[in-house]
Amino acid sequence: MYRKNIILNNWGKLIASSMLTAIICSILALSLKHFTEFFEETVFHFVEQRNTWLFILLPTIGTTAIYFLRKYLFQGRKNKGITEIYKTLYARREHLPLFKVASHYINGFLTVVFGGSTGVEVSTVVASATVGNAMYQRKIAAKKYKIELICAAVTAGVGVLFVNPMVGFLFSMEVIHRGWTKTKIIACSIAAVVSLCIILLFNEQSMFQVAVNHWSYKAIPFMLLLSILAAFLAVYFTFMAIKVKSFFGNINNNFVRVNLGAITVGLFIFAIPALYGDSYHGLKEVLHAGTISWGMLILVVLLKPIAASLTLGAGGDGGVFAPSIVAGGFLGLMVCYLGNTFFGLDLVPINFLVIGAAVALSAAIFAPWTAAILACSLAPNAFVLIGPLVICCFISWQLAKKILPYNVYTYEFHR
Repeated sequence: MYRKNIILNNWGKLIASSMLTAIICSILALSLKHFTEFFEETVFHFVEQRNTWLFILLPTIGTTAIYFLRKYLFQGRKNKGITEIYKTLYARREHLPLFKVASHYINGFLTVVFGGSTGVEVSTVVASATVGNAMYQRKIAAKKYKIELICAAVTAGVGVLFVNPMVGFLFSMEVIHRGWTKTKIIACSIAAVVSLCIILLFNEQSMFQVAVNHWSYKAIPFMLLLSILAAFLAVYFTFMAIKVKSFFGNINNNFVRVNLGAITVGLFIFAIPALYGDSYHGLKEVLHAGTISWGMLILVVLLKPIAASLTLGAGGDGGVFAPSIVAGGFLGLMVCYLGNTFFGLDLVPINFLVIGAAVALSAAIFAPWTAAILACSLAPNAFVLIGPLVICCFISWQLAKKILPYNVYTYEFHR
């Protein structure tokens, strides 16, 4: 009887702490998402209307601010992305220091607002995981629930970010800590419910407000082609990131390292404004414009991974999440226009944008279920595409695995 009471007490603590963690992380993700979107759009439109030459300098301002914040406020410690979470998960004595919440929140915000070509997704993930780790350290739940609280925190943060609690749940299961346990499922399920409540309370909307209505079997060959191309795109992105990181790692002068990467990104943005920040605005503009030159599509697909790698090399905060979605989305539009222009088909651009984003992300992070469900939240009624999405995500994932050794993948994505 005594043992049963202890078990029930621990379960009660896990449920309560998971709920509290999820509330904090949902609000954290919601605020970072909307603050970043608002200021990114404000700064972008101001520069676009006043003087586009400023695009060259903006990334330098952001990365320089991050450099000094890191040096004087955040104990001189670099943000290393999701690697920090793994180190914490698999070594019980390792913990994410609480200042990592502010570090990733502020640095992610500054990186994107000033044009750094990444997104706030990885910043949100690590900041949320830090909250979960802090909850564990407060010993609110039993000592054995460290993994559960960190996964619950990430579930809530990612769920709110992509307006779909299932995305956060699957991301925690596929990427943060692979495997299913009863306690982890309970903690993450509670977090998913909390994030759903926050999404409904604040009436969060899909990223693209163009509804998916149908898809044709004639599109299948082009969907398969897109899956194959996305796998090669992910491999290209990974090796580009490794090369750029290695190059910047050999530069000892901090001033040169920060400014060389940032100014190069600024030049890219000056030439192609769609590369500014997370570039979601660029996808929206192309989708609504209806037409765009082949050259522009190809350039964005090829340059977005380079711009993201340069941003990270210069000291910006972020990872491969947003760049993969954006590059994949543009790749999908390119394949769509290929079918319509040269084969006389009537392929739907939003369908190929959604599938392109999914297959590129699946190949980049080795998480096909997360990528497929995430893509369903990008546009209204996108679940119509769930069949092609799942199949295409598994194709791109498997092909990328065969091309890209797992240790190379781990080196970059879990940086």
